[in-house]
Amino acid sequence: MKRFLLALMLLSITILAIAQQKEKGDLQIGIQGGASLPISTYKSIGETKIGYYSGFFVDKYFSGNKFGLGVDARYIYNSINLQDTFHFENGYISTDYINKSRFQDYLFTFGPSYKYAVDRFHVETYIRGGLMMQYFPEYIRSVTYEERDPTGGSLIHTQDIMSTVNDASNRANSWAGIGGLRFNYMLNKHFALFGHVDYVQAFGEKFGSKSSRFAIERVEETNPIGETTNVKTVWDHYGDVRETKQTPHKTIQAGIGVKYIFGSKKSPAVKEDNRPKYDDEVKKIALKDLQIVVKDKQTNLALSGVTVSIEGTDIHDRSVTDASGQASKVSSIKPGQYQIVGEKNGIKTPILTLTETDFQTSSAVIFKEIYHDDPRFTLIGETFDCATAQNLAGINTVLTHTGSKVNASQTSDAEGKFIYQLDAQSDFTVIANQQGRYSQTEIVSTKGLDRSQTLYVTLKLGVCELVENGEWVLKNIHYDFDRSDIRPDAAIILDNVVAVMKQNPTLRIELSSHTDSRGNDNYNLKLSQRRADSAVDYLVANGIARNRLVARGYGETKLLNNCRNGVNCSEQQHQENRRTEIKVLEY
Repeated sequence: MKRFLLALMLLSITILAIAQQKEKGDLQIGIQGGASLPISTYKSIGETKIGYYSGFFVDKYFSGNKFGLGVDARYIYNSINLQDTFHFENGYISTDYINKSRFQDYLFTFGPSYKYAVDRFHVETYIRGGLMMQYFPEYIRSVTYEERDPTGGSLIHTQDIMSTVNDASNRANSWAGIGGLRFNYMLNKHFALFGHVDYVQAFGEKFGSKSSRFAIERVEETNPIGETTNVKTVWDHYGDVRETKQTPHKTIQAGIGVKYIFGSKKSPAVKEDNRPKYDDEVKKIALKDLQIVVKDKQTNLALSGVTVSIEGTDIHDRSVTDASGQASKVSSIKPGQYQIVGEKNGIKTPILTLTETDFQTSSAVIFKEIYHDDPRFTLIGETFDCATAQNLAGINTVLTHTGSKVNASQTSDAEGKFIYQLDAQSDFTVIANQQGRYSQTEIVSTKGLDRSQTLYVTLKLGVCELVENGEWVLKNIHYDFDRSDIRPDAAIILDNVVAVMKQNPTLRIELSSHTDSRGNDNYNLKLSQRRADSAVDYLVANGIARNRLVARGYGETKLLNNCRNGVNCSEQQHQENRRTEIKVLEY
């Protein structure tokens, strides 16, 4: 097949060269390279990453230099996302890569071109069709877990959950096509630099008698396996029907290159002295400074932390806005056309285009505002030391959406700050997740907030050291009246305790429950013991050894204020006594 492609390519070039002798249009040859971006099923099923490509092309334009024919030959390489081994309570999920973990393709295409030229700038559009030789990765993903039997022994089970199911050679051929644009700048009448972007796709399910698509066989995950999951059987977590998924090659390719135009004919885009038309007149407009300010569209507040990019005549500037929303001032820029865009949290502002008209003012500074439109709220948090109240750097924090249970993590910076984006009308919890330390589970909510009035939500997250005999009250843990069941909102708080216990395996604690003075003293003592027992049972059910936990109900015996029996107190004073505490017994 490689010899066939080579012969076809040489034949096409020969035909174009012969046509050059008979037609007055340009013959050009170029080399190119750049990024290969997988999309759609090629990215999801193939698990492909951004790769690269290289190649060359030949175009023959006919009389008038607008329409022509061209050939394109490319080598395309996309590696795949290598999956690390994931360990759970009694086993692991691993991937065995049998051959090279990449997609490798050789592409040869032929088809029409169209060119539009203004001065030194040419825009070409093209569409090609031809053959693609494909080389696929081969791998198997499996779940391995240990099963304990009643005698105290164990059995190791391994079950495949995904595998590639291609031809034994992991090769395939297919029809393929390219369509794209090439943007050229003529250095002189023979050489040009260009950038281009195009779309590449393979077509058809078979080529001859063989499949032409990459294929995997897998079972769908029905119950995700987490780090604390104890797998009893794979089929508790995966379906029992194996399905086959296929995908053709689909990539967006963007790159740069250089080309050479044959012939002695002067390019219509270049004058005798090889200067563009717009250089014929000396510009009399003075150089100016450029100041960009970014604001939040919904609140009109100045927005910091926005990356502002300015691209134009001899300028490729990038800076980050400060607290007043200002990007770095760009000094003494030439009149011309510039494109300006800001980006923060993966969302870009609309592109602002400056033209020479913007330079025709008496002001020495061109001042422009651009607006960033992110419908989310911004949480600005600080981690601080419980003992010293000083901000702490390098603390890992975890934000959890209480509805979807989706987690995000971030480490506080040198000033102890961390930033998250919050969806509207949602509740979240924030904790510190650091060995040797603990924090309360803080609750943050955007419910009831108006995004047009509010941009920032703030939080100070206390982080305390674990020390023997240390005590703290668990915030935001509640029980229903006269009940000891663990409510869903209380479970979220106890999950933080589980994480602290797992990060610190030598930690042993007392978990105690307290009531206010209202009601029968003996009943309060029993109710608090049941609540403490329920909390400990929850921790044990989530993987914490019972011998590391002590449940203690104190009823109303350890009041924090003077609200004893017979004393008239407010509800807020009684609430102070209704609490759940943790005491470090050993560490």
